Amino acid sequence: MADFCEIDFHHIGSKKSGDAISMRECIGEQTTIYVVDAGYQDTGKSMVENIREYYGRPTTIDHVVVSHPDGDHAGGIRSILESFEIGTLWMLRPWEYTQDLIQHFQSRNDVARLTNHLKSLYPNIAALEEIALERHIPIAEPFQGTQIGSFTVTSPTYDHFIDCVVNSKRTPESMQGIKSVADELGEVLKSIIAFVTAGWGAEKFSEEDTSTENEMSVVQYANILDKKVLLTADTGRKGLSDSIDFLKEIGVPLPGLDKFQIPHHGSRRNINSDLFDELVGPKLSDQPDESPRLFTALISASDEDKDHPRNVVIRAIHHRGGSFQ
Repeated sequence: MADFCEIDFHHIGSKKSGDAISMRECIGEQTTIYVVDAGYQDTGKSMVENIREYYGRPTTIDHVVVSHPDGDHAGGIRSILESFEIGTLWMLRPWEYTQDLIQHFQSRNDVARLTNHLKSLYPNIAALEEIALERHIPIAEPFQGTQIGSFTVTSPTYDHFIDCVVNSKRTPESMQGIKSVADELGEVLKSIIAFVTAGWGAEKFSEEDTSTENEMSVVQYANILDKKVLLTADTGRKGLSDSIDFLKEIGVPLPGLDKFQIPHHGSRRNINSDLFDELVGPKLSDQPDESPRLFTALISASDEDKDHPRNVVIRAIHHRGGSFQ
């Protein structure tokens, strides 16, 4: 059988978007199966059935990566852990770094209290840790530079992850931060008008950055069968910028990605024009009659998600000759 690699983005089964990715890589006599996130809890169950049906009924998943704690990514991992033998579970657990975090939590000034507090803030990760310990599944840290099969972690760095935990806003938002329905509709209408009337090459991304929880996301790069792939989960501009710097440092030529997962389901707060230029290349000078398909944009957005992907992101992909998957 010829060498191959398949990357499957699974249906989330929800009006909201999420990530649920499985991969099967067959190189020579070696087959490696990955799971990167598994959507919500029900998504995980359907993923198990799909992997069994289409991946040759495997009993083992070599690598399971939890990109970050959000339920639309981590929720379904429970079913994966309970249904297969797992080679390694890759995830970052904030309470493992209490020695560096404790100085920032004055009200919880001992390790045990801070550990319990962090587990209560990140229940999805805590539940997965409990299952892994019960099933004797090895847990490893996916910080920048770590190798996960054919993939190399490009973000986060240890320091960036610690900063994200410290600056997390896992508390109810104040009323000042809540927008009215009218405000939200106004923004949507402005976005639609801008999309329709903007000339070729015009791009206006949000000035706001994504959340610190999203910035915790594990970003992975691989060159598989001469195809350069970047999986980004929900990372933000900082994570992408750090990834670009790291890839250049290890000798990966950029721009030049073949398959690029647009972060956070195509959000306009996670990327901008400069980052697009760095990763996949500059805008084409003129609008082509047909897309030249210089790269493939992977967007894990539900068909019923009215907020994702954002129009400016779609425009940016078209401007650079990208096609969609």
